[in-house]
Amino acid sequence: QAQLVESGGELVQPGGSLRLSCVAPRNIFSIYIMGWYRQAPGKQRELVASITKTGRPNYDDSVKGRFTISRDNAKNTMYLQMNSLKPEDTAVYYCNAVNYGLAWGQGTQVTVSS
Repeated sequence: QAQLVESGGELVQPGGSLRLSCVAPRNIFSIYIMGWYRQAPGKQRELVASITKTGRPNYDDSVKGRFTISRDNAKNTMYLQMNSLKPEDTAVYYCNAVNYGLAWGQGTQVTVSS
């Protein structure tokens, strides 16, 4: 059974917005830094945003000012609000605990195209 479940990805036009969700096991979510990763066609998986258990966020320069990471500890759920989307944001988005080694989930496809 999948331990990490991502959802919310879909086709969206450039400049549009999307909100991704990630549900993780409580014992992991409550302890480790959680992060959103993405893998675009022909590229390696990269960390785009992370958040500590107390809510401190960190962003890659490519998404800074456009994406907002947040978490709801009561629901073991992490979110990624994506605004001003660009075609280069097109990728499969994954969530995972940073520096823990949990198996990857299936991810959710985000496609930004006109």
